[in-house]
Amino acid sequence: MPTKLEPLTIRRVRAIDLDKIIALDAKVTGLAKPGYWQEIFKRFGEGQPVDRIFLVAGSARPTGRAQLLGFIVGELRAWEFGSAPCGWIFALSVDSDARLHGVGEALFEAISVEFRNIGVSKLRTMVARDSLLNLMFFRAEGMMAGPYVQLEKDLD
Repeated sequence: MPTKLEPLTIRRVRAIDLDKIIALDAKVTGLAKPGYWQEIFKRFGEGQPVDRIFLVAGSARPTGRAQLLGFIVGELRAWEFGSAPCGWIFALSVDSDARLHGVGEALFEAISVEFRNIGVSKLRTMVARDSLLNLMFFRAEGMMAGPYVQLEKDLD
């Protein structure tokens, strides 16, 4: 678990991170989705346009080996349903052992900077109503209900 003394690094994702991302996501969600993360890496990983953002947070262990503590993924979206260009965060995960140490906040701030640098002035995300941890986190970062209502229908 990181302490205030360990420096946290935030950087763009690299291919060497993929196995750790898959493992972290499986640990946090309880569901292994390697194919999904391989596809996300192809679309948002190394060499992709600046409007596709995939960042990882890491901390150096005493052995000097980097530990993946979390990740965040988002992209610029424009004109869907009449919305002006905005940044969308669609994935954020922090290792449960690293929570409450500023990792999520650092990732959120880093992606906010990336979006500001490409001219975005608004961020959006979608959170399940029963996901209190995610709701509390995003609210603490200043996010609130937006002007759109999500609708759905079962297609059985």
